Amino acid sequence: LGSAVIALATVNDARASIVTGVTQDYVGTIKAGELVNMIASQIGGKGGGRPDLAEAGGSEIKNLDSALNSVYQWVEEKLREAK
Repeated sequence: LGSAVIALATVNDARASIVTGVTQDYVGTIKAGELVNMIASQIGGKGGGRPDLAEAGGSEIKNLDSALNSVYQWVEEKLREAK
């Protein structure tokens, strides 16, 4: 992928699972654990992991689409702050 920040989610049995990943060149600016917790907080969950890979879950799946859409702005803000 080169430089990338990814967020993936799935719903199974009324529970969302989220995985986030950050390539090594962005780890100093964007932490996967912070990103996954930002998403999870919007769906009634929490998570954690390493700076490059993190997982979370939550049960408020009705909010998952908007939570995933908020990733773009969150990443843009982190990149702006780093400049």
